[in-house]
Amino acid sequence: MRKVTTALIIKFVMTFAAAWIAVSLIAGNSWTWALLAGILGTVVNYIVGDRYILPNYGNIVASAADGILGAGLLLLMDLASAALRLNTTAILLFGLIVVVGEYFFHQYLITSGIVEGKKAGT
Repeated sequence: MRKVTTALIIKFVMTFAAAWIAVSLIAGNSWTWALLAGILGTVVNYIVGDRYILPNYGNIVASAADGILGAGLLLLMDLASAALRLNTTAILLFGLIVVVGEYFFHQYLITSGIVEGKKAGT
């Protein structure tokens, strides 16, 4: 349980940093929007990307899926709120930062034994 908690904290810090750069610095929104994007991105990407896609399809597919999921979540947040204003650059940059960060995060999950990597030949 301690390993999973540590992993979730690392994932949240990474996702929040990506959201802060894209949502606050690039698009000019408050940091609270970045915090919300960081929380939602952490939860959704951990459940879908790290627990399901990573063990079944491997690191590269899971990293790409996490980036797409993150960018999609950010787009949905933008569509759902009149107060949040994002541009295409911010959404794509968030997705790109998430892809790169998740690639290394997934390696950590596999080497620490939190998630099993995709079996060779499967």
